[in-house]
Amino acid sequence: FSFKILLFLFSPLSNLAYITLNGPYVILGVGMAVLVLVFLFYFLITRGNPPKDVLFFVFAVFCFTCVIDLISALQQDGVVSGFMEFYEKTGEPYLGSAYAIMMCYWDGIVHFVMYLMMISRITDRKSYRTMGLFWAGSLCANMSVFIVGIVAGKYGLEIRPAFWINFVFLLLPVWATITLFIRAKDRPLIGGYNAHHVQTMNLIWRPQDLMLVLLLLAAMAFTLLRGLVALGSPLEACSVYLEQYEPYLSDPVGFPKVMMLHILFYGLPLLGSFVYGLLKPGCTWMPDWTMFFSGALIQCQWAHIGASLHSRTLAPFRIPGDSLCCVLMANVLYALVPILVALRVNSNPYFFLKIAPFPGQTGLPNSEEKDTKYKDK
Repeated sequence: FSFKILLFLFSPLSNLAYITLNGPYVILGVGMAVLVLVFLFYFLITRGNPPKDVLFFVFAVFCFTCVIDLISALQQDGVVSGFMEFYEKTGEPYLGSAYAIMMCYWDGIVHFVMYLMMISRITDRKSYRTMGLFWAGSLCANMSVFIVGIVAGKYGLEIRPAFWINFVFLLLPVWATITLFIRAKDRPLIGGYNAHHVQTMNLIWRPQDLMLVLLLLAAMAFTLLRGLVALGSPLEACSVYLEQYEPYLSDPVGFPKVMMLHILFYGLPLLGSFVYGLLKPGCTWMPDWTMFFSGALIQCQWAHIGASLHSRTLAPFRIPGDSLCCVLMANVLYALVPILVALRVNSNPYFFLKIAPFPGQTGLPNSEEKDTKYKDK
């Protein structure tokens, strides 16, 4: 996305290069050069007090590109003008689609705020792991749907050299995700008496978890339905849903179909695993994966809902007026389900901790059992 800075930083240079050389390839080269220059700028100004976390530089560079994405979205909606026309024609014409506009709004506002918060915590030497996982899920889902949607949809015949820079913004978040997952957790993994008491309670005595299990099962059914619609299933329920509720799933831009398939093949197993985690005590992976998936799904739902209502989407593919409230409520609730699960898991994690053996309990090491017996005598 950093190519877009050419429009207001290097516009004269880009126009001249387009006339004298091969414009699209020059934009690719200049875009890469600008990324390197931005990185070198942050590297040089922090030489006196270098950050301990290398992700600082990733967040700093991405902050720069967030501003460009926001400008792109604002220009597409007519709020500003004169910044992005040349780049969109020569570099990335699919940025004018409704999905790309909503994606740029999310990146320019939500991601930008998260970058500033995470940079601040790095500077103060505080942990940001939980927020980082939410960001990682959001950006990984964002870029994976965006890249595959470009190739699979109607814009597949309009791919220019500038398209390849998007892989930088996919590979870096994937690397950051792996880094955050293997990093030491900022919460305990082993519980004591409180965790033992909570984990002995059946689901019927945990009404909050019972409600979340029911919501997760409903979300799984909704995911399966929309995935089958995206696959073109001839089932009557799929045909009715496509015609009367979300015709945007058949939009030739490709983004909605790719998103539904992403959620079907990756999100559906995760939703099922969350049900298992709420039923089986001691699943220490629940806090991390619920946070990661909640970031991914809310970003997808924001772009999906916004694009299905945006004026850039052709009228036959927008949500019909008589089913607007129903579809919006279903999509908003669908986006909130993983967030509710993540909030529950992270706010009261006793059920998801390993239980430390108590004195006299079987499973203690031999030396501890001998010490306990000696003390009893």
